[in-house]
Amino acid sequence: MITYLEKLAALICRYMTLWVIVASAIAFVNPAPFKLVGPYISYLLGVIMLGMGLTMSLKDFRLVLTRPKDVFYGVTFRYLIMPLAGFGVAKLLGLPPALAAGMVLLGAAPSGTGSNVMTYIAKGDTALSITVSSVNTILAPVLTPYIFLLLAGSMIPIDVTVLLIDIVKIVLIPVTVGVALHMAAPNLVEKIIKIVPAVSVVFIITILSSVVALNAAKMATVALVLCLAVILQNILGLTLGYYSSKSVGMSPKKSRAITFEIGMENSGLAVALALAHLDPMAALPAAVGAVWQYISGSILASYWSNRSPEEEEGTNKEVLLAE
Repeated sequence: MITYLEKLAALICRYMTLWVIVASAIAFVNPAPFKLVGPYISYLLGVIMLGMGLTMSLKDFRLVLTRPKDVFYGVTFRYLIMPLAGFGVAKLLGLPPALAAGMVLLGAAPSGTGSNVMTYIAKGDTALSITVSSVNTILAPVLTPYIFLLLAGSMIPIDVTVLLIDIVKIVLIPVTVGVALHMAAPNLVEKIIKIVPAVSVVFIITILSSVVALNAAKMATVALVLCLAVILQNILGLTLGYYSSKSVGMSPKKSRAITFEIGMENSGLAVALALAHLDPMAALPAAVGAVWQYISGSILASYWSNRSPEEEEGTNKEVLLAE
């Protein structure tokens, strides 16, 4: 039975982008059933974050002590580049306040677990990716609301205290419980750990479909500019993430990890917060971003998977010598 579930889980995870697109299309055409999910989105996200906690342990934080500079740069770039990219793109395209706030919120969210998978495929520093993801997730209750307030406070009314409390309830508590369970019952967690990502994927698809359903009437009028904004923000994040990490002396393996830490957000958190505290339209950037970041991330990871970090290092040295 467990083997069958693991195979099913692998199938669900492998074609996540396809499932998201199909479910979103159905929700757009027939939104009524999917709207019913709206009030429960924060609970679904809590389960997703519990699953993330189950995959974590205290050893995921050890690089904080052994390589503090790398972790510091990764977390700093995470919370600096993407919120500013979202703010800049929103201003450049003249987005309405709700969408502009949604762009900033998406950028201010911590990185998603997909960044770890993409780093592994891209032959990057997976240990660094996991540690930076873990640290910026733990810091999210403080950093996300205050960065959002700083950049989007003039766009839309924000109660930062309530936002902070919600992130603690949705992110910090479930992740902490998950880590505690992993430490207290490692054998039990080991039996179900291959199924956990699939449960998260199903819940993410459910959340994103609900967002599409809740905004189906408005999406037709903003679809083009919304997609352009999300794609621009993501490309800026990936590009600036890579070259920022290179500029502080990180190796190609480390730079690849930081690139995905910056370019892949926890879009589910941004969706839940937008629906709970902002206009439902503010959840749209995160919904579109959830699909696009896996497309762009997969393309970049596939490219890097065929090019070893050592080869990249050699090319960089040749360029420097030529100069």
